[in-house]
Amino acid sequence: MIQAHLDTLHGLPAFDFPAAGEAEPLPAADAVAWRISVEPYDDDPDEFSDAWARFVETVDLSVVKALIIGQWGESYEVDSSSIVDLVVEQRHRLTALRAVFLADITQEQQEISWIQQSDVTPVLGAFPELVEFGIRGGTELKFPETSHASLRRLTIEAGGVPAAVVRGVASSDFPSLEFLDLWLGTSNYGGDSTVEDLALILGGAKLPSLRHLGLRNSEIEDAIAAAVVDAPVLRQLTTLDLSMGTLSDEGARALLGSRSFSHLEFLDLHYHFLSDATIAELARHCAELGVRVDLADQTTPDAYDGEAWRYVAVSE
Repeated sequence: MIQAHLDTLHGLPAFDFPAAGEAEPLPAADAVAWRISVEPYDDDPDEFSDAWARFVETVDLSVVKALIIGQWGESYEVDSSSIVDLVVEQRHRLTALRAVFLADITQEQQEISWIQQSDVTPVLGAFPELVEFGIRGGTELKFPETSHASLRRLTIEAGGVPAAVVRGVASSDFPSLEFLDLWLGTSNYGGDSTVEDLALILGGAKLPSLRHLGLRNSEIEDAIAAAVVDAPVLRQLTTLDLSMGTLSDEGARALLGSRSFSHLEFLDLHYHFLSDATIAELARHCAELGVRVDLADQTTPDAYDGEAWRYVAVSE
């Protein structure tokens, strides 16, 4: 599903820091989002450390605004803790850093569930001026309760976000957060959260600046849809994303029976398991409310052993 690397981060074009021996001219340090990435090689376990050392020696870190960490070699066996440490160690030099994306790894390189993460919150602690933080991969991901006064965008992309991570995000103090996007995933890949784990997010009190909420790629999308239409947080949103999950006619009934999202500018429901009749009803309902809606990518359940199976867009 994730077929391409990030093109931009923090409004800056992504630029791949060249490998050793490559003579490619480097752009101005503050003009790009720097991507450091290496392919896995069994005979050089320190390859990423070497690439990082060349990066910090070559580029003026004091003006770097955006940093993309790609594949760190055998990232399917080695977790991200050493990578987090390398970035945090440069906190006194990366004084202009405003955006970090950890694990810009495509499906061609490895499945999202293979990415071995760790506790990523030290990045937030080290960079109090950070405004954008993205993480890909939920395996071994840790996100204990934390606080950050400046963070405006937080994205976690995974085939399964552990319930403990969801609760950690929900209980954190992010007064400036405007954009929250969680790919909750499936229990087959560690996504074991429930609607109850989302309670503090849906309550909205801890996220007073939130304007976009994505609770998507979830196997409990019906339950989420039913909960969000009555959630206090909905009143402060301009966009809501319930896409990429197992939304069916059951979840759609909660949307069809509510006008509570009439203030939204956009409702994203793409990739779903809705019937033709329900798609038409939702399109009419949203048109009456004046809400733009994306109902593309109608998906058909798989038939297995006499049962219909719905599945999220991104899992393994």
